[in-house]
Amino acid sequence: MTSVVGSTLSSPPAIHSPAKFGAPIATGASLSFSRPSSLSCRLLSSQHCFVVLPRRSRRLSSSFRCFSALSPELKTTIDKVVASNKVVLFMKGNKDFPQCGFSNTVVQILKSLNVPFETINILENELLRQGLKEYSSWPTFPQLYIDGEFFGGCDITVDAFKSGELQETLEKAMCS
Repeated sequence: MTSVVGSTLSSPPAIHSPAKFGAPIATGASLSFSRPSSLSCRLLSSQHCFVVLPRRSRRLSSSFRCFSALSPELKTTIDKVVASNKVVLFMKGNKDFPQCGFSNTVVQILKSLNVPFETINILENELLRQGLKEYSSWPTFPQLYIDGEFFGGCDITVDAFKSGELQETLEKAMCS
């Protein structure tokens, strides 16, 4: 068994939310545990923290540091991308080849509105993918940004499209 921040994990860790640990792990906090390990590792993520946990082998006592996926450099880069495009969609795939049904739905909505938009494929860069979750405080993709502001994911975009709110927001953005 592995003791992690006051809780006990009885199986090899996969991706867990902070709730599984009893409390979120603060950025820069140390995490110590004793468990089997090997050269292969898994990425354990919480809302603001990633910890590489080794798998199978001999018992070792290890200490790992948590770090934020959203470095100052990555935040600056995302800020520039979001600010330099009226409409940008961070998605799985790109507008010509969406690799997820939710991403495809948002692409089709934007295309139907004849709005110029840029897409960024988050599958090409895991650090960008994790950093964007912190940047927007939104855990899933796609993520739509309009006029420098986070608009929402697929469900929010679909609802806003159906109500006409998306069209209004896009018209204001294109005129500013």
